[in-house]
Amino acid sequence: MVHRVVEDVFTDPRRATVVVVGAGQAGLSAAYHLLRRGFASALADPGGEQTFVMLDADSAPGGAWQHRWGSLTMETVNGIFDLPGLHKPPIDSSEPSRDAVPRYFADYERAFDLPVLRPVRATAVRRADAAGDGDLVIETDAGTWFARAVINATGTWNNPVQPSYPGQETLLGRQLHTHDYAALDEFVGQRVAVVGGGISALQHIEELSRVATTFWYTRREPVWLDGDFQPETTGRAIIAKVTADVEAGRPPGSVSSYTGIAWTPYALAAKARGALERRPMFTSIEPHGVREADGSFTSVDVILWATGFRAALAHLDPLHLRNELGGITMRGTRVKDEPRIHLIGFGPSQSTVGANRAGRDAVADIVRMINRSAPVEVERRGEATRSTR
Repeated sequence: MVHRVVEDVFTDPRRATVVVVGAGQAGLSAAYHLLRRGFASALADPGGEQTFVMLDADSAPGGAWQHRWGSLTMETVNGIFDLPGLHKPPIDSSEPSRDAVPRYFADYERAFDLPVLRPVRATAVRRADAAGDGDLVIETDAGTWFARAVINATGTWNNPVQPSYPGQETLLGRQLHTHDYAALDEFVGQRVAVVGGGISALQHIEELSRVATTFWYTRREPVWLDGDFQPETTGRAIIAKVTADVEAGRPPGSVSSYTGIAWTPYALAAKARGALERRPMFTSIEPHGVREADGSFTSVDVILWATGFRAALAHLDPLHLRNELGGITMRGTRVKDEPRIHLIGFGPSQSTVGANRAGRDAVADIVRMINRSAPVEVERRGEATRSTR
């Protein structure tokens, strides 16, 4: 596979039938289904064929996985489903996920010779004309693309949620988000407040409580799942709830807000260590610690905000897709008010298996849109030809 870098974008603007923004699990799945439907690489300039290109902001394959902390092993992460068309190879459960998953994604890009340009960051997506029935314009830090449709697969990693609390700027110690968490040895012997009620918070607590004194804070009492998570029953019910939210235009909540918290091996290990004594959220932050809900004071050296992420969609703001609730109303993967935009790895398709299905569904919907519009374009060309005779 040719390593395609920004310099390969040698004309500006360029054109593709479909632009895929993001090359993580969802973007790669979409690319596979575009190939299956006969789309060709826009980088090869195949003339009149339907084409696509992938724009990835990272400098290497792997999506968000390449940025995870080193101690997050394949044994600890939730299940990573195979990408369509290529099974992942056997993986050592002790291998860091930031090594194993990007290696698999890189192999996938090579196997299918995917037209990925990187590092290319989409900065804005606009309508080419006021009527809204022409092309979409995708502005990037490496030039401009025109396309009939955009499949957005930017995930959430680059949009961490950082709450604000009184006195936050006065803490003399360190504050960081899961996004910035790198290594356990940075916290040896320290007093660490971990904030958040999701999977990442539990993973941090289990790890940090081996070498540090930890305190766990959540806004709400955690809801623990009884028994094992059952994809065919519990999973379907949760997907239905998330789908109902996005179809009603409500912003989707965090994964744990729908699922509850499972008693994973790392959660059980943290519990056995006495680290899962949940505290209500502190009311303020002071130079040497936090003021508890009951008015008492707890000294801390570090606050780790494991407070999750939101969909990274700022580049779509020029399209004004958000409603008065702050959500984007969806119909499947398609934005209800802008059917040329598909969001995958979003809402009900945030899981790896959901991202695979969403990639397939988005491509199928785009093909239907193109097929519906083709006769109209032929008719218009015919009218134009007759009118010039």
